Amino acid sequence: MNASRRDRDAEGRAHNARPRDGLGRPLPYGTPGVARQPEGVLRIPAETVREAQRLLDAGMPFHAHEVFEDAWKSGPPAERELWRGLAQLAVGLTHSARGNATGGARLLRRGAGALEAYAHIGGVPEGVAPAAYGMDLGGLADWARELAARVEGDPSRAVDPAASAPRLRAGTDAAAG
Repeated sequence: MNASRRDRDAEGRAHNARPRDGLGRPLPYGTPGVARQPEGVLRIPAETVREAQRLLDAGMPFHAHEVFEDAWKSGPPAERELWRGLAQLAVGLTHSARGNATGGARLLRRGAGALEAYAHIGGVPEGVAPAAYGMDLGGLADWARELAARVEGDPSRAVDPAASAPRLRAGTDAAAG
């Protein structure tokens, strides 16, 4: 394949069709990869949270990020900061699992800040951990900052994305990461 030619979707927009591994890293053309998350899927918030948690539990935070990105891009403007923050948490976990401690920590902290900003915009008093669609945003922000500190404290230590994944909703079956 000509490396200068860009992949295009049916409408002619640039779209990378290279196969990817479980952490979203591009693989050479023709290499078997992990099935990609379909883009532009409209889900109700509960479905978004459920699908993202399934992917996080499977150790596929890059794919969970794509689910959150769909909600961020298609959801109501008032919720964009929520979904953007969650997407940043998933990408931060992705970078941390790939061994990029600096980028991972930066995105985890940025996502934590976005969730707190969303909670603040929503009129929740500072210091109160609000629930959005059953998610404890304060708890998720704490998880993100703790993981950021852990990956910065030992950048050579690999992060297991499934074992380190957050619980998006309190009281779900899988163990917290």
